[in-house]
Amino acid sequence: MNTLRKKIPGLVSASMASLMLASSCTPGSQSETSSRKTPNIVIIYADDLGYGDVSCYGATELKTPNIDKLAGEGVRFTQGYCTSATCTPSRYGMLTGQYPWRNKRAQVLPGDAPLLIEPGSVTLPSMLKEAGYRTGIVGKWHLGLGEGSINWNEEVKPGPRQVGFDYDFIMAATNDRVPTVFLEKGHVVGLDQNDPIEVSYRENFEGEPSVPENPELIKMKSSHGHDNSIVNGIGRIGFMKGGESARWIDENMADTFLVRAQKFVELNKDEPFFLYYALHQPHAPRVPHPRFAGKSGLGPRGDVIVEADWCIGEFMKTLKENGLDENTIVIFSSDNGPVADDGYHDESETLMGNHTPAGPLRSGKYSLYDGGTRVPFIVRWPGQVKPGVSDAMVCQMDFLASFASLLGIQIETKDSENILPALLGKTEKGREDLVVQGMRTTAYRNGDWSLILPQKGPKMVPWGVKNETGFDADVQLYNLANDIGQKVNVAKEEVAKVEELTTKYNEILED
Repeated sequence: MNTLRKKIPGLVSASMASLMLASSCTPGSQSETSSRKTPNIVIIYADDLGYGDVSCYGATELKTPNIDKLAGEGVRFTQGYCTSATCTPSRYGMLTGQYPWRNKRAQVLPGDAPLLIEPGSVTLPSMLKEAGYRTGIVGKWHLGLGEGSINWNEEVKPGPRQVGFDYDFIMAATNDRVPTVFLEKGHVVGLDQNDPIEVSYRENFEGEPSVPENPELIKMKSSHGHDNSIVNGIGRIGFMKGGESARWIDENMADTFLVRAQKFVELNKDEPFFLYYALHQPHAPRVPHPRFAGKSGLGPRGDVIVEADWCIGEFMKTLKENGLDENTIVIFSSDNGPVADDGYHDESETLMGNHTPAGPLRSGKYSLYDGGTRVPFIVRWPGQVKPGVSDAMVCQMDFLASFASLLGIQIETKDSENILPALLGKTEKGREDLVVQGMRTTAYRNGDWSLILPQKGPKMVPWGVKNETGFDADVQLYNLANDIGQKVNVAKEEVAKVEELTTKYNEILED
């Protein structure tokens, strides 16, 4: 459990003070003005975006100019990690600063799951709120809502506002799950009370269309699962009845989230703010706005990445137009590695051509290999972060301790580490080790080494995804310094190293 020990009002940490001093050399300059104010913090979080999905990380078939611009103006990390190879655990780890495997409920949640984060616990938004920030989330939530059976026709709580967010405009879970509605401040947006919403993850409601019974209503065929209720011509996971006026149109989702994110900035521009802008791209179903359909030449998956890149560019324009460009820390990353066919026949696998979503890494979403958890990771803060590339090992879980350090807040935490100098590009010394989570179990990073202990189970994701799980009957050890693709298992040659790392790994797991 994380604990806030003390906050000293008005305290500026030594790190912050040195940054202010360094940037105040020119009287009257914009750098001086912005550096003397508490920085805003924005986390832009992609969904299922791989290490090789953006051009600044080596993609040649797909162009992402706005993400590349962030990288060119900030620090691009080559060893940036989420905590898990799936979405709910990664989001939990980032917001709580805790390893998700410590919480048995931190698994991919259904759309009607109760809130995963304990209300009142120390989280990134609650810490920043206590420090005087206005906090907001716009986009994908997928951390559960309510305490049990949810009545979607009343205020839904507890939710984001009970764990530290002042404002929330979210989808309850993911774009492939019901309920297919947005919630703002706990209420379904656009709901007609005469057409109440009902949701079930067990059985369909009488008379409601579903994929097996009504294939003629489908515009995107399901490949595995995703064949329950039909909304906007797309099969979803789970069953839903009612709420017709509140149901989203997938093609408009990117614009909807962008406008809310921009509005949050404009309404809070005169005070420090923290915004968690959680994109839904390129998670399936991939349904770009017509402006972007066919633009990438790589099919729907490429198109929604181009759409996401455009959204980021428009959001950054909003910061600049409101005079917040230099005094805002912008972090861009992803919740886990990539996947092609993740439930729908959208031809992503065949149309991507020579594009490799994981870049040089092995596997992707759901995997214990690095393709599951090593993701794009960029930190931009003009005047404070020197642009460049860093090989420091950094993790999203460390935002809690690192921003506490930046703001002069003392915090007790078991898992989140203060790696602020590395995040700001001041040093290439980041984390020494990290436990990452794949399907059901974990792997261990230490220095240049990646250790995966023997695991029972299938070598490939069993429900049709063409990604490796990382499971093997033998212990696996890879030296990532010269084998980033984890192709050569050196466990038999490095017996002493396996024993050393296993001991350290078990000490963390048993703590």
